[in-house]
Amino acid sequence: MFDWMTGLIDSMGAFGVGLLMFIENVFPPIPSELVMPLAGFNAARGDMSLVLVIIAGSIGSLAGAYLWYWIGQKIGRDRLMRFAEKHGRWTAITPEDIETAQDWFDRRGGAAVFIGRLIPTVRTLISVPAGMAEMPLGKFLAYSAVGTALWTTLLALLGYWLESGYEAVSSWLDPISWAVVIGIIGIYLWRVATYDRRKQGQQAESSR
Repeated sequence: MFDWMTGLIDSMGAFGVGLLMFIENVFPPIPSELVMPLAGFNAARGDMSLVLVIIAGSIGSLAGAYLWYWIGQKIGRDRLMRFAEKHGRWTAITPEDIETAQDWFDRRGGAAVFIGRLIPTVRTLISVPAGMAEMPLGKFLAYSAVGTALWTTLLALLGYWLESGYEAVSSWLDPISWAVVIGIIGIYLWRVATYDRRKQGQQAESSR
């Protein structure tokens, strides 16, 4: 995975950084924790502008966040609840999971979007309840942009400061990136296998 990302950034430059960050938001197993430090390292070598790297990464990430916001807005809470009820075993999401996420978002609003953009995996998921709650688009983009810019800047600067040391670090980053993917698949399979038990437990808890 690391070699593929390196080749894409080398061949496409800042556009490749933005594309990878967009994909990272749509398909979380591609971690921003690898993309942006690598882009920052390239900037330190003089291959790209650091400012351009940060801007491209932020725009790509924000575009991915907006896609999920739009999906949440179009699907709506009721339709998503029905989908989870019918297909929840294979999505590993119960209607109660959706209610919990929605309640958490309703209590925190804009702060949830800002903080969520700084947390791996949550960075993607937080956009869906924002869309379902019909948070004003301008407000959503504002909170998302600030959180996204802060996250991408920190990661890009990390790669920029490491400079030559990043090549040494990359030797163990690739196995870690694959371990993350395998871990996510493992968690998904576990949630599918325990779906009925979790659903029954959540229903029993809510009926009290």
